[in-house]
Amino acid sequence: MKILVTGGAGFIGSHVVAAYRAAGHDVAVVDTLVTGRAEYLPDGVRLYRVDITDPELAEVFVRERPEVVNHHAAQASVTASVRDPAADARVNVLGTINVLEQARRAGVRRLLFASTGGALYGEPETLPVGLDHPVRPLSPYGAAKAAAETYVALYDRLFGLPAVILRYANVYGPHQDPYGEAGVVAIFAEAMLAGRAPTIHGDGTQTRDFVYVGDVARLNVLVTERALAGVFHVATGVEVSVSEIHERLAALTGYAGAPQHGPPRPGEVYRIALDPSETVRRLGWRAEVSLEEGLRRTVEWFRTRAARGHAR
Repeated sequence: MKILVTGGAGFIGSHVVAAYRAAGHDVAVVDTLVTGRAEYLPDGVRLYRVDITDPELAEVFVRERPEVVNHHAAQASVTASVRDPAADARVNVLGTINVLEQARRAGVRRLLFASTGGALYGEPETLPVGLDHPVRPLSPYGAAKAAAETYVALYDRLFGLPAVILRYANVYGPHQDPYGEAGVVAIFAEAMLAGRAPTIHGDGTQTRDFVYVGDVARLNVLVTERALAGVFHVATGVEVSVSEIHERLAALTGYAGAPQHGPPRPGEVYRIALDPSETVRRLGWRAEVSLEEGLRRTVEWFRTRAARGHAR
């Protein structure tokens, strides 16, 4: 199958691309390499260094003629979206519309859209959050993803572009950027291995639903290879506090210091976990990598990275 992955050199996208290649698919990638890295791509993958908001994207679709588009390119920081909502919307809304329009024109058979569960629902009424929970984002990032989901569903109804929306919990694992403002596991692991105190924004009792990136990539392949449509949670359904993540990573890295504390970040929810039962029922998928094992793999990747003297 010919698949075009936007954001395919990024954290999650690169794992999805590798999983596609392992399954025997023909893959091309669109990525600006602003946060993505070409070195994360396996052999045999064609890379187009194009912004999804750029008209030049049309040329990629004409050249590749993909059967499936997997749209992962995004501005992924809640904090950055609060600072500059227009910049966030330019990428996450207008960029998505450009991807959808080019997919429609190219006759793409199906589209997968990487959305968010953590930022979409706002402070949840019940936990874990079901797919029927009201969408009430607290940040421009969540609002932009909600708007993009609306356009994805619209292109399905209006133009017959079948789509699957994947609402991710807090994805973590190798390739995650420790220098940005998203990805507490990566940020903590990199700081601890360097002997620096990580900063917990808030008191540490806030919770997230952590799902390992390898499980996420496996689900993307599963959805791509089946004739499915609809919305799915990609999650464990389990709340884990930020303080517990600090404790577990400290044990894995040998870090003995105490964390620093900063003020809570505006736009971020306090508690969240997503109910994956519908994903389990319809796909037979569930997260297989335990938090302990996933954190161990992540720390080992960052340790190897540090040993190689990698710098951003």
